[in-house]
Amino acid sequence: MSTREMATRMELRHIGVGHPAVKDILHIARNTAPNRFNLVVAEGLWAIELALDLGLRIDKFYYTPELVRSSNAANKAAQAAERAYRAYEVSEKTMRRMSERDAPEGLLATVEMPRWEPEDVALSDDALIVVSDGIEIPGNLGTLLRTAEGAGAELLVMANRRTRMSHPKVFRGSKGMSLRVPHVEFDDVTEAIDWLKGRGVRVYLADTDKSTNYRRMDYSGPTALVLGNERYGISKPWYDHGFEQIGIPMLGIADSLNVSVSASVLIYEARARKDGW
Repeated sequence: MSTREMATRMELRHIGVGHPAVKDILHIARNTAPNRFNLVVAEGLWAIELALDLGLRIDKFYYTPELVRSSNAANKAAQAAERAYRAYEVSEKTMRRMSERDAPEGLLATVEMPRWEPEDVALSDDALIVVSDGIEIPGNLGTLLRTAEGAGAELLVMANRRTRMSHPKVFRGSKGMSLRVPHVEFDDVTEAIDWLKGRGVRVYLADTDKSTNYRRMDYSGPTALVLGNERYGISKPWYDHGFEQIGIPMLGIADSLNVSVSASVLIYEARARKDGW
């Protein structure tokens, strides 16, 4: 069955660039309006497949049959259209207007992000937890999520939040792992600290001052690694609880690494030590 025949079978409503549903996509993709329903723009075959595999609610689905190049993509489009609250067909011109890509694939959706509440999270006895304290660059948060998922971290804790998890650059930077990695958010840093301490989590602060070489630390048991703001580092309340500071030796004249690079080194060291690599 051709992509055009598939579109006809799906009975999608045709809309143009001036339709409110198209404007909604542009607002979310450009982060220019409140996102009260916590939606992310999932574009391309890989993103649609991820949303389908995770069983997430698809709010709206947009399809351009002329841009779809494989039967697999057409089949995934049919599944997404069936699951979506509303599904539309848009012209190639409209899809290019909505897309963030030079070569759009003709599949695009708004997907509701899953929600996790702190009281519902159960940690394993050897949990690896990543804490984002005031990270403000969406791409850095996205990379942090992708690394956390790759290293098998159980949870991301957000404290002192500076960017939304639903920010489009977080989704792209994480390769969609913002939809997969469980994450909880605390309005107050002290609440995050109390939550971790109450669950017997060992907390390490990633810092360059007065820190111990990260290779010398004990990562057994539930362990949290706290990564701070790109400019100002970790916020003061974390230092009021006697948590150990760990650092990566700098052998040149640079005084520190990018937060995403530091996170990758520390998270994989913790995983290697936990699993005996």
